This record gives sequence, C-alpha cells and structure tokens, in this order.
Amino acid sequence: MKKKYNFKKQIKKTINIPITIYKKNSNQSFVQGTIDYKNLQLLRQFISFEGKILPRYLTGLTAKEQRKIANAIKTARVAGLLPFINQ
Repeated sequence: MKKKYNFKKQIKKTINIPITIYKKNSNQSFVQGTIDYKNLQLLRQFISFEGKILPRYLTGLTAKEQRKIANAIKTARVAGLLPFINQ
C-alpha cells in the first residue's frame, strides 16, 4: 500500500532566538538582538562584501544559530530587504 503524502504548505513559525556574539579572545559581547529577517543590522554582519553568507568558523556561531541566520538572510533576500549580490 502506498503512502499518501500531504502536500499542504506548512506555515513557518517565526522563532525569536536571542543572540549574543562575542569577539574572539574577549568576554564582552558586541552584538545583541534576535535572529529575524527584519533585523537588517544584525544580518548584514553575517554577509561578506560579495553578498555571500559567512561560514560558522568565521562568525563563531553555533550550528543552530547559523541555520537560523542563513534562513533569515534568505528570507530577507526574497522579501527584497537584502540584495542577492553586492555590486
């Protein structure tokens, strides 16, 4: 018997995760905020000059935070808040 798949769109829940970023070799945080596609000031720190999303070893985020940042950047790009390519 074949399984029937439910093709209904699932609504994405917005999850506000508080984030604190630390500079290397320092205990003081320099950015605080929530990971959201509307928080452009926070998202621009995780995009390179060319417009690429920076990897974890450069940002120092956990895997969970990095996934949330990447999804927020992609959502902001589709919404037109961030450019796909910096020129």
